[in-house]
Amino acid sequence: MAPPAPTDTAAPPARPAPAPVRWWQRPWILPLALFSLTFLLYSVPPYFSLDPADARLPIPETPSWYFPMLVTHIFGGTLLTLLVILQVWPWLRAKYPAVHRWSGRVYVLAGIPLVGIPALLISPFSGSGTSTQISNTIWAVLWLGFTVLGYVMARRRRFADHREWMLRSFALIYGIAFNRVIIFLLIPIAVLQASPEALAGDPRELGMAIAPASSFLSWLVPLLFVEWWIKYRRPRRRRRPAAA
Repeated sequence: MAPPAPTDTAAPPARPAPAPVRWWQRPWILPLALFSLTFLLYSVPPYFSLDPADARLPIPETPSWYFPMLVTHIFGGTLLTLLVILQVWPWLRAKYPAVHRWSGRVYVLAGIPLVGIPALLISPFSGSGTSTQISNTIWAVLWLGFTVLGYVMARRRRFADHREWMLRSFALIYGIAFNRVIIFLLIPIAVLQASPEALAGDPRELGMAIAPASSFLSWLVPLLFVEWWIKYRRPRRRRRPAAA
């Protein structure tokens, strides 16, 4: 009986490893860092004095703990805004994964008590009106939910889901800074629609008029952009393993 013909059992040639991504190949990192620092240098210093009279936001007289919670939220948000830069920098994540892991833990474990919970407590007492109170409350609930889900997914080693939930959390954090951009865009529209009597009055009334719109748009626009980005990138990530 003739021996069976030999079969070719050689493994297919290994695919070459992708070239490492250099830090300068992510050109949005530097503008993001500059935008963050500019916002922080403008918004945070008035609160260093811990005097409600220096605050950029209207401070209600009651409850008495409103201003301490607001300051906690602002200082905690400052820390988280800087940590987001470390989290979304692909070069740093690939080169120094320990920095990514530990900065992510600080983002979650410090952000929940210093940012999310204070925001949830002070939102119903915002001095900018009912619409702003509703917007801020929704923001706090969503940020806490996204951040907790992102942490849980990381603990379960579902890193693709972890990345998506944390991107949503980061978008809401940057909504605070983006609010200033929205305000500057809305002011010309409000000026064109305002009456001469309103323009001659207190400028703060104009700010109060656009506060509800700017409050909602400041976190809705970044969140919708991230949702589009996730949906756009997800099919590409799924095709790569199938092709391999």
